Amino acid sequence: MGGVLDGKVAVVTGGGTGIGEATARRLAQEGCKVVVAGRRQAEIERVAGEISGLAVAADVALEDDVKALFQACDDTYGRLDVLVNNAGTGGARAALADMDMSDWDQTIAVNLRGVALCIKYAAPLLKRQGGSIVNVSSRDGVRGARPTRSDYVASKFAVNGLTEAAAQELGPLGIRVNDVCPGAVATDLMKKSVKLQAEKLGKSEDEIWKTHYMDTAALRKYVEPEEVAATVLFLACDEAAAVTGEHLKVDSGRV
Repeated sequence: MGGVLDGKVAVVTGGGTGIGEATARRLAQEGCKVVVAGRRQAEIERVAGEISGLAVAADVALEDDVKALFQACDDTYGRLDVLVNNAGTGGARAALADMDMSDWDQTIAVNLRGVALCIKYAAPLLKRQGGSIVNVSSRDGVRGARPTRSDYVASKFAVNGLTEAAAQELGPLGIRVNDVCPGAVATDLMKKSVKLQAEKLGKSEDEIWKTHYMDTAALRKYVEPEEVAATVLFLACDEAAAVTGEHLKVDSGRV
């Protein structure tokens, strides 16, 4: 029995770890050829090798890298059906009054400029037969109550706005644009953050997970990378053919 993406091709940025890795694997399971992009060569080559995909080293904040990424996709597979803009940074984690503005610029460069550049260079390939763009935003792009995260929050609110604008611009070309807004996802990066919080507060990691991320969620659970990947798959496939310009939270109902 074939997968829902048989014969299709996807580019997943930030595909070497976390949500990106889970997404690349899920799309491949559904019959998709996946271009795994990222800055860490060893990680993207590992994932691409395990799913019979293509690894392309690229920094999404650099236009030449992004241009080369989509050229490599076209040269190798001759088409593009799905773009998953997952590459991102957590930001400076500093109060705005104390923030080095070079850190602000870097966050915007990766989280916003990178998404815009990928859309720019993916669109000419996607419009050949139509396709789907899924931007990985954040619940912080919907609700900005995050002290010391102003650069990150601003970048994600901007991504959500870009999603809506691009959906209108690219819709007539047969290209859908949506975003997923994950909450606390149990990636290696998140686990490191929880460990640091635990050490700072003198609590156990389990206690931090429970009080900060589980007790505040309607489903009383944090999110697994594979659960975000499943949502990306829905938005990428034809089951979501009438869905564009939407922001879909995947956060277990956190408040």
